[in-house]
Amino acid sequence: MTSGCSVYQTVVNLSRLQFKLGDVNNFTVSGINISNKKSLQDFNALEILNLTQVIASGKLPASFTLNVEAKNPNDGSGGYPKTNATIKEFPWRLEVDDVETIAGNIGTSVTVPGTGEVQNIPLTMNIDLMEFFGNKGLENLVNLALTLGGQQGSSSKLALFATPTVTSPIGDIKYPGELKIIEQSFSN
Repeated sequence: MTSGCSVYQTVVNLSRLQFKLGDVNNFTVSGINISNKKSLQDFNALEILNLTQVIASGKLPASFTLNVEAKNPNDGSGGYPKTNATIKEFPWRLEVDDVETIAGNIGTSVTVPGTGEVQNIPLTMNIDLMEFFGNKGLENLVNLALTLGGQQGSSSKLALFATPTVTSPIGDIKYPGELKIIEQSFSN
């Protein structure tokens, strides 16, 4: 009976992992780093020309790192044993401004220590903004990019949906449903 209880407790512990969106870093639009820009007026003439030409070609490639913060509350307090958790798979899909865009997975496993501290999971995103937001025009496209990755950017317009698989002593445990991960609070 103790073995069954410990297996159940392991599953419960691993399912207590919490996630939220952190910072957006290294945001580039058509190769232009926008992390120090607040508005379209902060782009120089050459950058505006570059953006105009790229948009005229029907594309607006953007890349950035979306940091997902994972917290493992299994720190040995509150009646739960201290348990490290290793996320083996983290298939995700990304919504930008309530529009479903791209999907992916982590490249390597990530261990979230049972210390209650936050572990960062950096996800590299490559997206063609024209593909999903092409009807918005140059200024609105640039403003969307600046909202996400500019000088005062945040992940508030992003939602990440993921179904983690966590490695355990009894085998891999896949979350039973998709998690919605947002900026405001940890979700599990």
